[in-house]
Amino acid sequence: MKIAFQKKLAAGLSITSNGIIIVLKLIAGVISGSISIISEAIHSLSDFLASVLTFFAVMRSSEPADAEHPFGHGKYEDMSGFIEGGLIIFAAFFIIYEAIKKLTSGHNMEVETTLGISVMLFAVIANYLVSSYLFYIAKKSNSISLFADAEHLRTDIYSSVGVLVGLVLIKVTGIYILDPIIAILVALIILKAGYSISKDTLNNLLDGTLPTDDLEQIENIINGYEKCILGHRSIKGRRVGPDKDIEMTLLFPKDMTIAECHDICDEIEDLIQQKLGSSTIIIHAEPENCEKCNRKCNKLDK
Repeated sequence: MKIAFQKKLAAGLSITSNGIIIVLKLIAGVISGSISIISEAIHSLSDFLASVLTFFAVMRSSEPADAEHPFGHGKYEDMSGFIEGGLIIFAAFFIIYEAIKKLTSGHNMEVETTLGISVMLFAVIANYLVSSYLFYIAKKSNSISLFADAEHLRTDIYSSVGVLVGLVLIKVTGIYILDPIIAILVALIILKAGYSISKDTLNNLLDGTLPTDDLEQIENIINGYEKCILGHRSIKGRRVGPDKDIEMTLLFPKDMTIAECHDICDEIEDLIQQKLGSSTIIIHAEPENCEKCNRKCNKLDK
């Protein structure tokens, strides 16, 4: 219950901070005439929509399994993360379009920088604090959607710093063409982050396998029981929101009792949970002939 509340609190904080920053950036962008600040406002708007999606996903993924979703609601977080990635990509292309339009038109290049510098500095500080908290809760809860939202805000920090530096340079040098150029550079950073988020979450939605490191840790745990497990087949794993689904087939000596097999499987499940976090583990035990195996198993020390 405590971690579920922290996840909802983090998602709600992200929505509130994004809402305030959007309004400030839009006001500053319109008053100053800066395409880079307006682009940042559009970026923050995508952050806001993503935060709303995250809040919805966290609320739904926290619900227990039911008749319609017997495997739980973890996929809502993956779906939210995928949509967030798409929003980031859309925002990036829109910023590039607006910046190129301003570059080619050559009109209204002059920018009033003082207000913009103040707003962008505030945005950098606020997003750093909020994203740090989101990363902390995402790591603590294994939340895909909170991590995507935190990554979203972190790209906003990088882009805001870029715009802030650009506004300072414009103020010092008077070279106003820097404004749309900086907007394009910001968009490329945003585009890279959006692609990364979409790729990872799409892999989860399509039941892609767990990372190689996770699978290797599972194999290492099984290999630690080589005196009583004759081998294994078909280790499979996938991410479902903050959790993992893992299935495997283990080969046991055919004269080992069901109770002995069950005890070993329980130990393996506990070790996997310790290594990989919250997981649903299904182990199928199969009998196998073995002339060299000792029936009494020397189990791993915990």
